[in-house]
Amino acid sequence: MQKQIFRLRGLVFSYYAMQAVLLPFLPLYFAKQGYDSFQVGVLMMIGPFVAVFAQPMWGYISDRMQTVKKIVFLLWVCTVLSSVVLFTAQNFAVSITFSLLLYFFMMPSSPLLDGLTITSASNANISYGSIRMWGSIGFTVVAITAPFAINAIGGILNIKYIYWAVWLPAFIFLFLVKDVPSKGASITLKSFKSIFANRSFLFFLLMVFILMIPHRMNDGLYGLHLSSLGATATMVGWAWAIAAFGEVPAFALLGKYMHKFNELALLGVAGGLYALRWVVYALVQDPWLLMFLQVTASFTFGVFWVTAVSYAVRLVPEHLRSTGQSVLAAVFLGLAGITGGSAGGWIRGEYGGAGMYWFGAVLAAVASGMFFYAQAAERKNMSEVT
Repeated sequence: MQKQIFRLRGLVFSYYAMQAVLLPFLPLYFAKQGYDSFQVGVLMMIGPFVAVFAQPMWGYISDRMQTVKKIVFLLWVCTVLSSVVLFTAQNFAVSITFSLLLYFFMMPSSPLLDGLTITSASNANISYGSIRMWGSIGFTVVAITAPFAINAIGGILNIKYIYWAVWLPAFIFLFLVKDVPSKGASITLKSFKSIFANRSFLFFLLMVFILMIPHRMNDGLYGLHLSSLGATATMVGWAWAIAAFGEVPAFALLGKYMHKFNELALLGVAGGLYALRWVVYALVQDPWLLMFLQVTASFTFGVFWVTAVSYAVRLVPEHLRSTGQSVLAAVFLGLAGITGGSAGGWIRGEYGGAGMYWFGAVLAAVASGMFFYAQAAERKNMSEVT
């Protein structure tokens, strides 16, 4: 089992290292290709859009076939093949087609890996966060070193070579890791539909959606806001690295001690801290200070994600674990990403970056109140049962 955990840590490290090449630098690549800001925005919105449909579908297929490893391998092969065409495309139509395909195959692997990690961690009697934190470490390492590597290979247009190189260790660790099928009843369309008949799960998804709108808005527009305050491209890269590294303590510690706290209450606290974070972002005008404030991701996203994943596992049957994680990811990456990107872009255009973050603070405060309300309702229901 120790070998499985070591390999999983390497797998998670490599997968998120790959994302550290793609997420911060792909918009710069598209801009260098000659696409205008609107076209770049459309290309970057493709990911959240396809996630809404792709995540639950691949999660259901994984649960149905009782395998994560084979599905992830298929998704990754298709991702790399899509990237080959994307990085050789010479016109917008081809770029948007293969950008869509790349995200369609790449994004569903995140919740599938989360499901495999949760099951393996449970079997080894360790926390999910102790494995997931290696993803943040991998993202941090590559986000810091990638700008130097890009300069060494001749600029952003050659980023494809770094991207493909990072995939190699990911495939090696995927080959070495053992598949861990979920236990329980066989998967049918009826059992799949039962997830969406679960009112507690649906209300949980609604709260996640509201809380994650400003988070995804910040993901997409933080770099533009920071640049507008005078930050350099290197500072933007460092800001991504600081945020990823800031998640490590939360992933490392929260999984170990989370059993001492109510999950909904923790999510309510995370919502309150998010609201405070966005207020500070609205007020701060110094790019250096705003860059270092990204460390607050430890108290916001780090707390949110470990707790949300744990709570989602509790709300769905074990044999639907991959499906439940995929639906959660579809709401976080897809619906919240589309809404946050479009609403945040409009608000930033009308009221500036500060207005965008004030809007985020209001939404986070509303979500925080909803989580505390849900916790109180859950406690009341438990007391009535007993």
